[in-house]
Amino acid sequence: MITAEHAEKTAESIAPQTMPQGPRHVVGGQCLTVDQSDRRVPINLRQSGRTPVEMLISTRVRKSPYWHLSMEAGCWRATVYNRVYHPRGYVRPEDGGAMVEYDALVNHVTLWNVAVERQIRVKGPDAEAFVNHVITRDATKIQPMAGKYVILCNEEGGILNDPVLLRVAQDEFWFSLSDSDIELWLRGVNATKRFDVSIGEIDVCPVQIQGPKSEALMVDLFGEAVRAIPYYGLMEGRVAGHEVIVSQTGFTGEKGYEIYLKDATLHAEDMWDAILDAGHKHSLMVIAPAHHRRIAAGILSYGQDVDSETLPFQCNLAYQVPRNKTADYIGKARLEAVRAEIEAGRPPFALTMVGMALGGRPITDYAPDFWLISGEDGGDPVGYVTSPWYSPELETNIALGYVPVGMKEVGTPLSVWLPDEYAETSGAPVAARVVEVPFRPSVNPNARERAKLSGRDCAY
Repeated sequence: MITAEHAEKTAESIAPQTMPQGPRHVVGGQCLTVDQSDRRVPINLRQSGRTPVEMLISTRVRKSPYWHLSMEAGCWRATVYNRVYHPRGYVRPEDGGAMVEYDALVNHVTLWNVAVERQIRVKGPDAEAFVNHVITRDATKIQPMAGKYVILCNEEGGILNDPVLLRVAQDEFWFSLSDSDIELWLRGVNATKRFDVSIGEIDVCPVQIQGPKSEALMVDLFGEAVRAIPYYGLMEGRVAGHEVIVSQTGFTGEKGYEIYLKDATLHAEDMWDAILDAGHKHSLMVIAPAHHRRIAAGILSYGQDVDSETLPFQCNLAYQVPRNKTADYIGKARLEAVRAEIEAGRPPFALTMVGMALGGRPITDYAPDFWLISGEDGGDPVGYVTSPWYSPELETNIALGYVPVGMKEVGTPLSVWLPDEYAETSGAPVAARVVEVPFRPSVNPNARERAKLSGRDCAY
């Protein structure tokens, strides 16, 4: 029974969180001054703040083989990713929250449940040709037992997914998906193209081992051979007697690996426990994906930083569109036309992604809204933040976000409308400026950074 006293206390606790914060330049809650005329479905820029709701756990959304193990490790909150429940917090706010998890990542070694990276296998005589048709990069240059970060685009050039692509054999590829179900797209493409391949999800679930002590832990699990795995290289191995594929990859700029467990539904406990046992002497900690570190590395989060209406040229992924790929692929004609328009000084989009350093109190948790960006004068909003967090190393808040193309240059002054919990002054924006991405060096420079160092604008 809900008493009047309980209802009053609940109203008091909810009201400050659900009140819109920041600028009053909105109509009906949606900000109309940010130019989204090039989108069919605008980003929802209502500033609703943190909303006190509880996630419903039901059988409609999948529990991964590691879900109960994450609960044992202390998981207290989750989201849904690829229609699978995804742990997003182990240390509670009163105990330091996500920043404690961050400390473990950058100083020790961490274990992540990332079974939500569903594995879609493409296998058969035409596997290479099919994969080459659906990704923008050149699949023929991926050797067996190697991988690449890739994107798949629709006919309009919009990004459908940005997975890690593993080539585990000459005739077999695994798409390790970000947050959109690409299996149906692949099946739809092949319904008319008729490549000689089979396409489908397999019972393979990865975990990530991330942090400066990750190599030492992996050597304990797999022996000295693991030291020879190159960045985006693969190796076969066993954990607790069960077959796995190991890659040197991860959602951070730290040294790290992913372990892809075969028949994961059957063997999840065995592998998880073996990793915990081996990790004890390395101060291993089970944590959620560290978005604060991936932001610093300039790594994008699908659905948050990009979606199917985002062009690669808008979001620091232009390097994923090679000039020298002769084979046709889905979206190629549109992407080449867009590049020509950009080079002619007529970019066919209103907003572009930038990195920002900004003031305010330290942002130590996920943002519940796309916070609004104005020019230096704090006038009508013209853009929005997609991924903000506090960087202890840089001693400032950092963020990715979209601003008008004319405001993309490094050093451009901006202002950001933070909610009161992070604002310096209630109802007033904080100063920000455009900065280079990545914000700080990664252990392994990514393909974009390597291409830039080589004087190229695209990766091979």
